[in-house]
Amino acid sequence: METESLNRKNSSRKSSIVNGNGDASTKLTNGDADGGDGGDGGGGEVTLKAKMSLLNGCTVIVGSIIGSGIFVSPTGVLMYTGSVNLALIVWVASGLFSMVGAYCYAELGTMITKSGADYAYIMETFGPFMAFIRLWIECMIVRPCSQAIVALTFSTYVLKPFFPECSPPEDSARLLAVCCILVLTLINCWDVKWATAVQDIFTYAKLLALFIIIATGMYQLSLGNVQYFTFDNTDTRVTSLALSFYSGLFAYNGWNYLNFIIEELKDPVKNLPRAIAISCTLVTIVYVMANVSFYTILSPDEVMGSSAVAVTYAERAFGALAWTIPVFVALSTFGAVNGILLTSSRLFYAGANEGQMPEILTMIQIQRFTPTPAVLAMALLSMLYLTVSDIFALINYVGFATWLSIGVSVLCLPWLRWAQPNLPRPIRVPLVFPIVYLLATVFVTVVPMYASPVETGYGILMILSSIPVYLVFIAWKNKPIWFQKFMGGLTQTLQKLMMVVRPKASSK
Repeated sequence: METESLNRKNSSRKSSIVNGNGDASTKLTNGDADGGDGGDGGGGEVTLKAKMSLLNGCTVIVGSIIGSGIFVSPTGVLMYTGSVNLALIVWVASGLFSMVGAYCYAELGTMITKSGADYAYIMETFGPFMAFIRLWIECMIVRPCSQAIVALTFSTYVLKPFFPECSPPEDSARLLAVCCILVLTLINCWDVKWATAVQDIFTYAKLLALFIIIATGMYQLSLGNVQYFTFDNTDTRVTSLALSFYSGLFAYNGWNYLNFIIEELKDPVKNLPRAIAISCTLVTIVYVMANVSFYTILSPDEVMGSSAVAVTYAERAFGALAWTIPVFVALSTFGAVNGILLTSSRLFYAGANEGQMPEILTMIQIQRFTPTPAVLAMALLSMLYLTVSDIFALINYVGFATWLSIGVSVLCLPWLRWAQPNLPRPIRVPLVFPIVYLLATVFVTVVPMYASPVETGYGILMILSSIPVYLVFIAWKNKPIWFQKFMGGLTQTLQKLMMVVRPKASSK
C-alpha cells in the first residue's frame, strides 16, 4: 500500500505511517491524549477517539429515535388498534419492548466492545455469513432508505410554510434533501465533536417542540377533554395487533444506535447502560404523553384522516402560531438525519474491518480522526435512493427483516452464555429479558407474514439477494489477478485523495 506519499505530505506534523500487515498507524506529537480537536492532531494512533460523554450518548439515542415518526405517524397505530386506549397501550408496550432490547444490548455492547453493534455481535456468535446478511440488509437498504425518507421529510416541512395551500414541489424537496445530507456529511467528516454538537442542539429543539405539544395537551386534559379516551371500536384480531406494533416500533427505531459507535464512547461499561436507560425511558414518556395530547383535541377520525397529526393538532391548538410546528418537525428530522449518518457510517467501517466491505471503508482521516470514506459512502447511497419514487414501500417490505435481524442479535446473548461462558461480562442481564424479547420478536415478525404475505415476501427476497453477493465477493477467495490489481489501485487512489490510512489493529 502506497502510504509513503501520505507520510511525506505530513512530515511537518511528525507523522510516520507504519505499513506492516496492511495496517497503518500515525504517530503524532502535537496533540492531546484523546485526539483533541480534529485539526490539532492526536496523541497516538489514527483511530476512532473516545470523545463522547454520557450526555452525548443520550442525545445520540434520543436524536436517532425521535425523527419524523411521532409527528406524522400515530395514525398507523390507531389504524390497526381501532380505539384510542388500545393505541396508547401499544405505544407503552412498544417502549417497554425497546427498553428490554436495549438492556440486552447493554450486555452485548460491554462484552463485545467493537463498533458495529448487532453486526459485530452476530459475527462473533454465528460467523461471517449470518453477519454479512445483517450487514447487507442494514447498509444497502434500511439505513440509506431511512435517511433518504427523513431527509425528504425535513425538506417538505421546511418548504411547507412557503406552500400553505398545497404540497411543495417534488424536485425542490429532493434538492433540499440532498443539501441536508451534504451539509451533515461535511460535519461528520470534519469532527466527531461537531457531529455530536449538532445532535445535542437538534435533540433539544425537538424535545422542546414535543414539550410544547404535551403542555398544551395537559392543559386540555385539565379542562376535562377526555371524551375520546375509550376502547370503542377496538380491533381484537391478533394480526391487526401485530401490525399496530410495526407502526409503534418503527417510531422507536434507533434505540440500538449508540452501540454502533461504542468505541467512541467514554467509559462504555458505565455510560452505555446509563445512556440506554435514560434515553429509552425519556422517549417512552414523551411519546405516550404526546399521543395523549393529540387525543385531547383530535377525534380518532381526524387522526385517521391526517397525514401530519402534529400539524393538524397545531392548527386546532395554536391558531396563528401553527406554522411553528412544521419548523420544529424540520429541526427534528435534521437531527435524525445526522443521527443516522453518524452511526451508520460506523457500521460500514465495522463491516470493512471484517473484510466484508471494500478496504477503503476501514480507513480513518489522518487529521480529522473520522471514518471519512464510510461517511461518504452512506451519504452517496442515501442520495441515490432519493431518485426512487416509492421509498416508503421499500421500507415497509424490509421492516420485518429489520426486527428479525435484531431478534437474532438478542439471541446472541443466551447463545454466548452457553457457548462461551467465560467471556468477561461487565453487565450481566437476567436471561428472562432476552427470552421475553425473543418471544415478542416472534410475535411481531411471524404474525405479519400471515397478515401481509406480499410485503414480507419482498423482505425475504431482499434477504436472499445477499447470498450471491456473499458467494462472489466474500467467499470466493481466488479472484483473478487483474481484478485484485484493479481494486488495489482504486483503493490507493482514493486513499491519497482523502488522506486516509487504516487504523492500527486493536489489541483487544
